Amino acid sequence: MSLTRRMVLGSASLAALPLIGARAQTKGNIKIGVLNDFSGVYRDISGPLSVAATKLAVQDFGASAKGISVEVIFGDHQNKPDVGAGIARQWFDRDNVDFICDSANSAVALAVAGVCAEKNKVYVNSTAATADLTGVQCKPTTVHWTYDTWMLAHSTGGAMVKAGGSTWFMIVADYAFGHALQRDAGNFVTSAGGKVIGSVDAPLSTTDFSSYLLQAQSSGAKVIGLCNAGADTVNSIKQAAEFGITKSGVKLAGLLMFLNDVHSIGLEVAQGLVLTESFYWDLNDRTRAFTKRLLPTAEGNYPAMSHAGCYAGTLHYLKAVADMGVATAKQSGAATVARMKAIPTDDDCFGAGTIREDGRKLHPVYLFEVKKPSESKAPWDLYKLVVTTPVGEAFRPLADGKCPLVHV
Repeated sequence: MSLTRRMVLGSASLAALPLIGARAQTKGNIKIGVLNDFSGVYRDISGPLSVAATKLAVQDFGASAKGISVEVIFGDHQNKPDVGAGIARQWFDRDNVDFICDSANSAVALAVAGVCAEKNKVYVNSTAATADLTGVQCKPTTVHWTYDTWMLAHSTGGAMVKAGGSTWFMIVADYAFGHALQRDAGNFVTSAGGKVIGSVDAPLSTTDFSSYLLQAQSSGAKVIGLCNAGADTVNSIKQAAEFGITKSGVKLAGLLMFLNDVHSIGLEVAQGLVLTESFYWDLNDRTRAFTKRLLPTAEGNYPAMSHAGCYAGTLHYLKAVADMGVATAKQSGAATVARMKAIPTDDDCFGAGTIREDGRKLHPVYLFEVKKPSESKAPWDLYKLVVTTPVGEAFRPLADGKCPLVHV
């Protein structure tokens, strides 16, 4: 679907129907803002499907039956921190937004988290990856739901070293996310006995990765670590195949990849890649049920973990609002996040879980291998499960993050 500027900056309302009689009978009004990338490299892993997943959470929560009116609006941050922060301020100061989810860019996420802390509003990040959101830059109003750079490096990076990838060259998206992933992946490679022998920075939204890939290949590294995401990862892998790099024995490590990326690349090229996600639509009966409910509004896309995080984070936020009462929840984002941490999580995407003191949402993590074309039975039947990392091992230990909220 082609989005106009008016659509991107406008409102996609999902106001729950009021109780029979009069609007005054409702217990209160909540306004949710989905802030992400509608026009750039992260559109497929966030964009319209994150909005649809957020709306589904409101529907599944049953806001109307609980007497709560909920409206969902959305905005395009254009992958610019100043734009994202500006939209967040406008939403809070003019539009009475109570809660922001998504972001799809680590630099934007860090800026928006700062605005939310300043305005005492709730922020649930699903798609930005930097682990600093629950580390040195953690905030009492932030929950980091789906994945982070530490988790990705631990799972995918660790698996690649164990499989013989002892030397690495990193191609790094030149902003907060890429450098955080480079840092965390490098730490895991070296701690596992491997070595990072070089790296190169690439601008966000690069279409030609040829010079970076050839530099990586000439280094002699056994693994090329892709510290990028979205369309940048897709282009990197496609061009590596065109240059015959993978046929030469060099392995590619897509350190942040999504189902949507694999579908775009195609199994002929992507087969055999290992990657980490915390959600897969065909993982179990609950994930399949969620996907079935979402698909009618998905416009041919399928949900990845990023979209699932918007659904689950919104659902849990609304549970906390109902538990506290709308008026109390609207008064303090920090108090609402504290209640979210106190209530166990449970949803069809991630199952049962908890939110840690530093704002890190805890759940299992899955290492997948991309299927061969002969193994796939349908267009989105793309993964086979390699290993499950349990909750206690999946994310950075609480004491190691240096979050100022944590006292251990």
